[in-house]
Amino acid sequence: MIRVLIAEDMHMIRGALVALLSLEDDMQVIAELERGDQIVPAALETRPDVAVIDIDLPGLDGLTAAEQLHQRLPECQALVLTGLSQPGNLLRALKVHVRGFIVKDAPPRPSPTASAGWPRASG
Repeated sequence: MIRVLIAEDMHMIRGALVALLSLEDDMQVIAELERGDQIVPAALETRPDVAVIDIDLPGLDGLTAAEQLHQRLPECQALVLTGLSQPGNLLRALKVHVRGFIVKDAPPRPSPTASAGWPRASG
């Protein structure tokens, strides 16, 4: 089972992600957060395999949160959820060990695990 933490401040998007992931047999959403400064404490408590982090969060931006998450819980893979196309975000994301981007206005794909390169459940 892949354990997922979702950090998104927009309630509708966060709820939609939780609903979508709940349809996957091998995924479990273990934390839903709306602020960037909640990510590391929640991750240390729940130990997710994957963190889906909005790039623009209150409290702490998503890339800074992803960097702190990598430092404190390197086994957790961070994916950045973004609707922003600001220059430098991709380079900064690579520097802080983000594993991928999910663009908010991208068309849906059949399986989040296949499209985002998420780790597969083992055993």
